[in-house]
Amino acid sequence: MSSTGTTDHEATGPRGARHERDAADRLLRAATRSGAHLIAEAASLVQGWAVLADPIAGAVYSTPAAAAADGVHAAAAPREHPHCTQRPAAGAVLVLAAAPTVPPGHACHVATTTAALLEVRGQRAAELRGEQMRLHTTLIRLLLAGHTAAVTETLGANRLTHVTVYRLSGVDLPTAHEVLWRAVRPSLAPYAGACTLMGRRDGELVVAELHRGGDDGRILRLVSRLSERQHLLAGMAGPLPLAEMPTAHSDAAAARHSATPDRRVVPADAVGASRLTPLLPIAPYARWAESVLRPLSPVHQHLLLVWLRTGSKPRAAAALGLSAGTVRARIRDLARLLGADLEDATVRAHLLLALRAPAPAPGDDSDSDSDSSNTRSRSGSSPPGPPGPPGPARLESLPDGLLDTEAVLTWAIGMVGGLEPHLRIALACWLRHHARTAPAAAELHVHRTTLAGWLTQCAEHLARNLADATVRAEIHLALTATRTGPDDPAALPRRGGRTYRRL
Repeated sequence: MSSTGTTDHEATGPRGARHERDAADRLLRAATRSGAHLIAEAASLVQGWAVLADPIAGAVYSTPAAAAADGVHAAAAPREHPHCTQRPAAGAVLVLAAAPTVPPGHACHVATTTAALLEVRGQRAAELRGEQMRLHTTLIRLLLAGHTAAVTETLGANRLTHVTVYRLSGVDLPTAHEVLWRAVRPSLAPYAGACTLMGRRDGELVVAELHRGGDDGRILRLVSRLSERQHLLAGMAGPLPLAEMPTAHSDAAAARHSATPDRRVVPADAVGASRLTPLLPIAPYARWAESVLRPLSPVHQHLLLVWLRTGSKPRAAAALGLSAGTVRARIRDLARLLGADLEDATVRAHLLLALRAPAPAPGDDSDSDSDSSNTRSRSGSSPPGPPGPPGPARLESLPDGLLDTEAVLTWAIGMVGGLEPHLRIALACWLRHHARTAPAAAELHVHRTTLAGWLTQCAEHLARNLADATVRAEIHLALTATRTGPDDPAALPRRGGRTYRRL
């Protein structure tokens, strides 16, 4: 006696084939609307949940929204989620979790069809991406040129008032650009009160997020993930009013020069932060800075701040969008205006200190005026002539009582205390030469390799990034505050020839 059996494929028969065709038709119609509708339709067909997970953006689409975390975890560790069906799709991973009553074959069919449609949508988007990227770059250039009204009219987003700027540099920027583009999914139509523009210009990737003054941090999270995965360095500036886009653009470049592999995204306000300035007496500090900077306009101050933060004129020129010759000429003019030698390391450190100072409080000058009047009244006699105006503050020296306080001395000892004599002398000489190894080694009469090794030891001892110009300025001030004798290269401990001995 024999019995006739049927396989699962045969059991489906024409009804099963028709059911699969209906599913494919539903997915195709959803794909013509949007990627979100396609994922939602796939979740409906498997009676479970569906997530498109991107390694940078996380969950691109999720139905329901509560399944986003599960989908991202499943894409990251597929072996830990064997019940999920996964397919690569358009640079991301499609994750489907079908209900127990859904046949596995049907779930696989839905996953395969959905992934194929996502690839088609991705190919279509890639065909249009070149034109869209060029348009984004043009809009960024218009913002930098000050044509904010034209840009907002193009975007149809007159309510976008502020901008946050990111400037990224690295080896493979085209790939990074495409990855971030896919993760951000930028559109020229404002979405949720924000609009993101991105484009490559001058060998870097520029991202400008236009919003209404509140940055939700989404782009920052994406840029942080991209920087880690693509080994990029990034600077961030903002939020600033849209009209100040050029300032945010240059500040972001200045901040990027302080980025390291341990800290790949640096905000501009972190570059300006200082551990020293909170320790200084506010009133005399602010009055001195206001007197020093009085000849300078805000534009002049910004140029000097970018120059001091980046550490060189060519880098400042790149950050400001100017030629190196223009920056050199303007800094020479500002040196004459300030009456100071801006090539001196101490003057630069004092100038950076002045640019970081808070604004003087109203009425600060009255104290000094009243003190002088009281002094004249107590003397009992009037001076022979009208008192002349006080002389302008100088950058070469700081007012008494500014850096010679107990708090500042404690800070300085905590920063540079414990350095061996030869390391301290070498570091001070290197800082005087503006972090140039060759002239410093020549003055110290040691080989450049020897000096480089000493500087590495200094960086390890100080736990500071010596490549950061603002860090170098503070170290210079700390060495000055703790100096008990001249840090003279002639006093470098030696033991014959070009060697040294430990004390």
